[in-house]
Amino acid sequence: MPVLRSVPENMIWGYFAPDVPPVMRVESGAVVDIETFNGLGVPPEDPEGFFKRHGLPFDDTLQQLAQALRALRKDVGPHLLTGPIYIEDAQPGDVLEVRVVSVTPRPPYYGVSFTRPDGGALPGLVDKPWLKVIRIDREQGLARFAPGVDIPLQPFMGIMAVAPTEKVSSIPPGKFGGNIDLKDLTAGARLYLPVQVPGALFFTGDGHGAQGDGEVNLTGLETSMVARLQFVLHKQCDQTWPLAETSDHYIVMGLDEDLDEAARIAVEQCVGALQHFAGMSRVDAYSASSLLVDFALTQIVDGVKGVHGRIPKQRFTMRQEPWWGPRWR
Repeated sequence: MPVLRSVPENMIWGYFAPDVPPVMRVESGAVVDIETFNGLGVPPEDPEGFFKRHGLPFDDTLQQLAQALRALRKDVGPHLLTGPIYIEDAQPGDVLEVRVVSVTPRPPYYGVSFTRPDGGALPGLVDKPWLKVIRIDREQGLARFAPGVDIPLQPFMGIMAVAPTEKVSSIPPGKFGGNIDLKDLTAGARLYLPVQVPGALFFTGDGHGAQGDGEVNLTGLETSMVARLQFVLHKQCDQTWPLAETSDHYIVMGLDEDLDEAARIAVEQCVGALQHFAGMSRVDAYSASSLLVDFALTQIVDGVKGVHGRIPKQRFTMRQEPWWGPRWR
């Protein structure tokens, strides 16, 4: 199985662009282990001191992270990204299906929660940057947040993206995917991204050990991960926005700087999906969206806000099979 290592020559820092040279080429159907780093809060000028202050061994993995922080040029965004991976035969108008086989924290097993005075849903709540290092208990599947407060691990990649048509910051998500921060994208989930440029050029990073819908303080449990992903190319598919799928739900998304508009897009996507694939009239699909679909805040802290709707598979019998997966149950 191919492994994409988290070494500086395979990484960029803080942006997406269509002209980043691919570091791996794969055919549709390939499964790849992708190493990622989450360096949030780690000062590039003294990473060893940071880890020592927080009681973390400066092991091989953290030494590699320190090397990446020193070697890479930081752009607008804070995210360390591994990639891009070139998908053979991918062209604009296609859709790249990303199957999440597994997402596994990397040693020495810790995560970071971070906020700053001008960030999050409550700017001004802190008067200086605040950071908490949280140990991960892999055997118990918990993050030890505080005495008596344990957070169940639900690892996922905050960023999975195809390259956009022009260079952009890694912070706001878009039609290309990116910093979606959808906590449902754990092992077994699938993400469907509209291809924007030849080869798709897939990036990932921003691993989260856990996160609540909304990501309200600015961060999830920021964690370095190894993501095992399978790439499946669908040719000439009529899809404009990212879609996702879990064992129980199809998930539609709306993304916009205006939260009302993000919600409108998510509802519109839901109505369109039910209308087309469940054979409903537009008004029936609108009603079913209100009666059966839960809409939630994906995140509200990245400039472009995210709203998603979880469509329960078991409530619908499909009249037309969706191109992106099995029949709804």
